[in-house]
Amino acid sequence: MTLNVRISGRIGRQVGEVFDAVVNPKKLSSYFTTVGGASAPLVAGTTVIWWKNAPVEVNEVEDNKRIVFHWEGGTGEDGVRYRTKVEMTFDALDDGGTLVIIEETGWREDEAGRRGTYLNCEGWTQMLCCMKAFVEYGINLREGFFLSEMRGEPAEAPDR
Repeated sequence: MTLNVRISGRIGRQVGEVFDAVVNPKKLSSYFTTVGGASAPLVAGTTVIWWKNAPVEVNEVEDNKRIVFHWEGGTGEDGVRYRTKVEMTFDALDDGGTLVIIEETGWREDEAGRRGTYLNCEGWTQMLCCMKAFVEYGINLREGFFLSEMRGEPAEAPDR
């Protein structure tokens, strides 16, 4: 069994506007990387910092179509972080909206990997919902959502 996460959803805006909401650091910081922001645009061959301390190594960017990056998405049973691969695709729909698909792969097949897939599935689902609210209505759903972020700390795991 290979551990991965795949989520998708429709955003009711043109593909260029939706794509820009991810690659543009100001926009991404308005609904997703709200604590610490995003240090730079997502450009192939660069490393961008999200949330003050999360390096995102951008591997591929196809304008209005696809973004591929690696980051420290997994944590081993020994507590050491390891890299996973994230691929986002943006498909223009006939109705003028955009289908966004986010897939993350590369977890170790152990208990910590299974926990990581669950946590990141929650995170990517929340990101997609927040992107929809921001792009379609200008609303930041993330504000006040995580107790840790209310303290000025990036969210890493569910608050207890």
